[in-house]
Amino acid sequence: MPLLEVDSVHKRFGDDEVLKGISLSVESHEVVCLIGASGSGKSTLLRCINGLETIESGEIRFEGDVVSGPGVKFSELRRRIGLVFQSYNLFPHMTVMRNVTIAPTKIGGVSNAEAQERARTLLQRVGLEAKADAYPDQLSGGQQQRVAIARAMAMEPKVLLLDEITSALDPELVNEVLRLVRDLAEQGMTMIIATHEMGFARDVANTVCFLHEGKIHEMGPPAQIFEAPREIRTQTFLRGVLEAGKI
Repeated sequence: MPLLEVDSVHKRFGDDEVLKGISLSVESHEVVCLIGASGSGKSTLLRCINGLETIESGEIRFEGDVVSGPGVKFSELRRRIGLVFQSYNLFPHMTVMRNVTIAPTKIGGVSNAEAQERARTLLQRVGLEAKADAYPDQLSGGQQQRVAIARAMAMEPKVLLLDEITSALDPELVNEVLRLVRDLAEQGMTMIIATHEMGFARDVANTVCFLHEGKIHEMGPPAQIFEAPREIRTQTFLRGVLEAGKI
């Protein structure tokens, strides 16, 4: 049984249908990259999986349990499925340590001592142990994004959703964040990543999904999607990316 299943999911914002019957399954330790133009539905799909957006129809299942629709305890869901935003969303009035420990202590029922030990381990893992007492405005964008990833990992999720996490970064800071995500992939973290970084998607993904106007038009291993795409829309999108020097 897949760890996560998205089954014929539809999502509207008013009259605008942004997800049009999306179906996707993700196995444990798999890395799935979502590619496509801005507005294709990548971020909305991640927010629906995490429960930040409700769906009109279809079903989302996690470990066999339905996690969409009425009656779902979304706070419990977000312990198991973490989401990292493109804009960091760190609490500016809290230190790095407090940003990483607040969810485990307030939501996860973890003691302060255990949460701090977990945070120290994670900050060491992301190369920021020395910044534990710093505040977000004392960090670079790349450092803030690495803290945001550590914060999501502090809840010990089984799936990590990454939403365009490099799009707000200066180019010289992108690689440090992507290097961390590569490390997580190599360590077996299950991830769904919405990204415009085509080279990164080709290198790190097990499966690549090309979204266009709220639908998955093509899905497959990176070699197929990037070297021999079958669908005209995929070919057109990748040709534009290639011409822009983004791959």
